Amino acid sequence: MAKDNCEMCAHYVFDHYYQCYVCEINLDEDEMEKFLSGNNTNCHYYEPDDEYKIVRKQN
Repeated sequence: MAKDNCEMCAHYVFDHYYQCYVCEINLDEDEMEKFLSGNNTNCHYYEPDDEYKIVRKQN
């Protein structure tokens, strides 16, 4: 899985106040510029949004 797909990241969540999806990670200025321009390849904070991760550990 590509580490640049924000839509599949656990930190990319819907913000009800702004009515859009946002990255919850506190990005610095350079990282934010890459995020907004779409050049966010190899994000160091990427974490797959796996809802069933805990369930698999229980088996």
